[in-house]
Amino acid sequence: MMLRYLYDRTMQLAAHPHAIWWLAGIALIESIFFPIPPDVLIIPMVLAARAQAWKIVTVATVASVFGGLIGYGIGYFAYGSIVEPLIQIFPNYGSKYNVFHDCYQIYGGWVVGVGGFSPIPYKVITVASGLAQHDVITFAIVSFISRGARFLIIAGLLWKFGSQIRAFIESKLTLLTAIFVALLLGGFIFFKLLFGASNGSTCPF
Repeated sequence: MMLRYLYDRTMQLAAHPHAIWWLAGIALIESIFFPIPPDVLIIPMVLAARAQAWKIVTVATVASVFGGLIGYGIGYFAYGSIVEPLIQIFPNYGSKYNVFHDCYQIYGGWVVGVGGFSPIPYKVITVASGLAQHDVITFAIVSFISRGARFLIIAGLLWKFGSQIRAFIESKLTLLTAIFVALLLGGFIFFKLLFGASNGSTCPF
């Protein structure tokens, strides 16, 4: 199973002398496309060096937000290469995009906050935020708070429950994979429904 291989490989990186750099790299690309969340690497790293927990959380947060900004850029610049041509070909597409854009401008901060903190794939949020041209400063600040809070909670739980958390992840990897896929698809469906919610130019919610 590919995900099991990626998981095992990620766990091996935790023991690497340069594990902190591997964590930064994984946190960055996970915000764009990588399926394994940085939490999987944070867990064994914190268990192995509790004194370094806050450094680990800081590196993961900064790298994740930086990757989120790259994902935002991908979505933002996709407007000119994908959205505008479609508007010219399908005029009705423009009004639907306006609905998506208006709704995201109103609720985008909440969407980013929930996406950065919850199991909803953050990569969906980063690209969608850029596509909707959501305020990049708000995106960065909310991402930093939500991603930082998530990683801090994980580090805190490790102090209380230790290796039990890792055992749970490994024993439930198949289930967690199914949940991840469901959330990923759900995220795309959510934005698809929002995008096609109305033919007007004002958010209906």
